[in-house]
Amino acid sequence: MLDKLKEELVQLHLELPKNNLVVWTGGNVSARDQETGLVVIKPSGIRYEEMRPEHMVVVNLEGEIIEGNLKPSSDTASHLYIYKHRPDVFGVVHTHSAYATAFAAVNRPIPVVLTAIADEFGGPIPCGGFALIGDEAIGKVVVESIGKSPAVLLKNHGVFAIGKNAKSAVKAAIMTEDNAKTVWLALQIGTPDEIPMEDVEKLHYRYTHVYGQ
Repeated sequence: MLDKLKEELVQLHLELPKNNLVVWTGGNVSARDQETGLVVIKPSGIRYEEMRPEHMVVVNLEGEIIEGNLKPSSDTASHLYIYKHRPDVFGVVHTHSAYATAFAAVNRPIPVVLTAIADEFGGPIPCGGFALIGDEAIGKVVVESIGKSPAVLLKNHGVFAIGKNAKSAVKAAIMTEDNAKTVWLALQIGTPDEIPMEDVEKLHYRYTHVYGQ
């Protein structure tokens, strides 16, 4: 079931190591099917290079396995919490990308000092509190902290990104790391100037309503 979504997730998972967002088996991507409401997520502890569509696990919003022979990701409960509390979200990504996670390690949001941050995130990339892995706690922090941003840092942990589909969520995760690296480099030179919010809003509106085909 949901074969097209499983194949898409295999390809999107490969984008994570390709863009230096994860190492070994860390991180995960999930997608919620628009018709059935079921969620497809990667299995726990499988290397990205070995992952196949048949390895993907299908669960309902209560976490019951509908299809799959492997254990789902250890972050499944948090993904499901996000889906249950954000009906507009159909893709969730979790990474431990180095530069963004460095900001998370010091409990620091990524300031909106680049037009690229204004474009994609509409403001600073927020940093939420600490939560232990394994149940809904992380998902709760994400929902409470993410605001209007498509990504949030989790203190001492990493990045969660959301989107209207899994591809959009992966893009947000990639943009989070790319901007975190540039901001970190800027901080080695001095103190970057934040963009005024009225300009941030104009940039974000243009990017989301005018930019592209």
